[in-house]
Amino acid sequence: MSSTPRVIVVGGGLAGLVATRHLAVGGVDATLLERRDTVGGRVRTEERDGYRFDRGFQVLFTAYPAVRRELDLESLELRRFAPGAVVAREGRRSVLADPRRNPRALPATLSSPDVSIGDAVRLGRRWLALRRTDPETLFSGPDESIERFLLDRGFSETFVETVVAPFYGGITLDRSLSTSKRIFEYTFRTLAAGETAVPAAGMGAIPAHLETRAREAGGTIETGVDVTAVSSDGPVVTADDEAIEADAVVVATDPPAARELTAVESIPTDGRACVTQYYELPARASLGTGRRLLLNAVDDAGPNHVVPHSAVAPEYAPDGTTLLSATYLGDLDASDAELAARTRRSLESWYPERRFDALEAVHTDRIPFAQFDQPPGIHERLPDTREPSGAVYLAGDYTRWSSIQGAMASGRDAAKAVLEDLSG
Repeated sequence: MSSTPRVIVVGGGLAGLVATRHLAVGGVDATLLERRDTVGGRVRTEERDGYRFDRGFQVLFTAYPAVRRELDLESLELRRFAPGAVVAREGRRSVLADPRRNPRALPATLSSPDVSIGDAVRLGRRWLALRRTDPETLFSGPDESIERFLLDRGFSETFVETVVAPFYGGITLDRSLSTSKRIFEYTFRTLAAGETAVPAAGMGAIPAHLETRAREAGGTIETGVDVTAVSSDGPVVTADDEAIEADAVVVATDPPAARELTAVESIPTDGRACVTQYYELPARASLGTGRRLLLNAVDDAGPNHVVPHSAVAPEYAPDGTTLLSATYLGDLDASDAELAARTRRSLESWYPERRFDALEAVHTDRIPFAQFDQPPGIHERLPDTREPSGAVYLAGDYTRWSSIQGAMASGRDAAKAVLEDLSG
């Protein structure tokens, strides 16, 4: 080719940032256009009054292959959750830990009323089987719901309803466990192989890190540019009433916007919603769970789970305070004050020896489209990166599965497809 090909990437989420870096490394003129003032997409952190509020409950699974490939984890100064969780119900709490990593927690785990010896043995067998499995093969073959998958393999209803439902409610935003069992197998394998963490500076440090890597590779990133149309004839991107010609365009927006820009009907637009509310407490008011999640064992009006943020990452809160969050599943009409009252009632039910009058809501995120819905069989129906007509490509977790892994891997896929087609 006589000149360097120009590729426009639309959208500055994880997929777009990864695509931009790989395109620049591949030798093309890669420019990313993001409508917001900062990159990050659905992964972002707001800093205010000494607090760090991630946009909803988000964590990083360090064993994701794309995470290990695309990120310098040491530079992110990760703060790690303790493996396992604390399961809460009215009047009591029980600790569930991974005895492989914390043998001293074995007695407490074995005495838990929520996990039988049989459930523990089945979990161990499942891990041994999955560790020998290529994770990418988990997205092929027969599919069914997480609930059906576990019950058919002998797991007790108590374990499924009180442990798996709230834990995977946090991962899939689907407490009913109607999500594809492929998500359970992939994430369970990942959790057992690695750690769950957040950067000291918040989850927004991840896209900031990817932005730096993309710029260092030679990519250009322009924020505050609103792309309103993408044409395969050219192709041409229309941004702020200006037509920009390119040799290829990668659409890396959220699923609803990507479908509108490309008219690819296989892009999923049925989403899962959630509300995450953050609270401050005095430093002495720790929940006593250490760095573990607090899971709501009962499907009631309370939160699905509570996160002890400042116990995991002290950088999330000013000195002398405790920062918690509670996540509710679905798109709720309840006011911020009503949600705070619900959380207070739940905590006082789980901790009958304590009062939580000092609990004060300091931030609320209402996220109508946190991830796309993933019922059994959906992954065969997801679009390919080359699905749009002409030299237009897709990059987004909706080409793989809804996760940080899916988003980052899709960005690399899209860059690879563009480079192959431009050199062909």
